[in-house]
Amino acid sequence: MKVTKTQSYSVLHKSIHWLSALAIVSLFGLGLWMEGLDYYSSWYQKAPALHMGIGFCLVLVTLYRLFGRWRNGVPSPLTSHKPWEKWLAHAVHAFFYVAIFSMFMSGYFIATSKGQPLGVFGIIHIPALITESDAPWLKEFAHETHEILAYTIIAIMCLHALGAIKHHIIDKDNTLRRMTR
Repeated sequence: MKVTKTQSYSVLHKSIHWLSALAIVSLFGLGLWMEGLDYYSSWYQKAPALHMGIGFCLVLVTLYRLFGRWRNGVPSPLTSHKPWEKWLAHAVHAFFYVAIFSMFMSGYFIATSKGQPLGVFGIIHIPALITESDAPWLKEFAHETHEILAYTIIAIMCLHALGAIKHHIIDKDNTLRRMTR
């Protein structure tokens, strides 16, 4: 990853950051709500379709974000940041990227386990690669992975937000301002 000499993120990068956060929280809430739907609910089919569509869009935006980080770099860390804070920031960001892609893959395997394609807003249809008959254990494994990752992502997001607030209130540095102004 390239580090630039700028001290602020672009408006596009900030927008993607906050939209991604909103998408992740929305996906989490929608996923929890879907667990309680019964077969006769009018949302029984609509909610998973919405969940999959938003998840797919999040993956596309994340790919774009990664490409932007690779191509344009990111602002250099503040000089006031301690080495462990810089390392932790890199580790948290790497976790988010890996977790978002892992969530998509586990969701994909859940959705396609019956051999039907993953539909994205009725526009894109991603074919099933492996079905329950090919790997009977896969759907359950994918579901458990999806659930564990969902709770882990939310927990790390909360810690990420607390870290930004700590930098703003205790350290009184520009860490949070670089993502809000």
